[in-house]
Amino acid sequence: MPSGKPAASPFTPRDFQLVLLRRMADHNPGLVEDARRELDASLAEMREANKRWQAMLHSPRSRPAAARYRSVLGPPESTVPRRIGDLDCEAWLFPLPLWPDLRFEVLLAPNGTVWNEWLIRTPGAKGPALHTLSDLTPWSCTVDEAARAFAPARPLEGTAPTRWGLAFMAPDEEGVRREVVAEFTWGLLQRVAVNG
Repeated sequence: MPSGKPAASPFTPRDFQLVLLRRMADHNPGLVEDARRELDASLAEMREANKRWQAMLHSPRSRPAAARYRSVLGPPESTVPRRIGDLDCEAWLFPLPLWPDLRFEVLLAPNGTVWNEWLIRTPGAKGPALHTLSDLTPWSCTVDEAARAFAPARPLEGTAPTRWGLAFMAPDEEGVRREVVAEFTWGLLQRVAVNG
């Protein structure tokens, strides 16, 4: 017997981009506002997309994470083998129109469990030139790019599941090396705190 409730509209790649933006809004509301306009989405639509995403994650009938990403983003643009320690893993890469030079990476363990999900630079794309503190602007780089540019970097626990931190030393404009803590959401740089 029909419930009388209209069927929920499918969760789309546009909705997923709004979910990513919702998490970034705490740090960079201006950039998020511009991106939201680019998607032609209202603030209410962004909130609703996030609410629906959270409901999907916490539903008792929730599908496994890998299946959820495929249903929302379609088949991956490419799959890339990755070796993590002594395990052979697979990375699924999905394009997102808001960040054409990035890909959303879903890293799967050998048993199909999702280990990590975040934005990375598109394989083969030229990344940013990261030399000094002034190069570390919001949305300029990914976790991996900052860790390579300012090695050795120490990973820090994030304040939420989609957040990561890195601690490293980076020179300022005068060449003085500073202690830096960089914060990332969904793998994309959000802000930098300089100690001393």
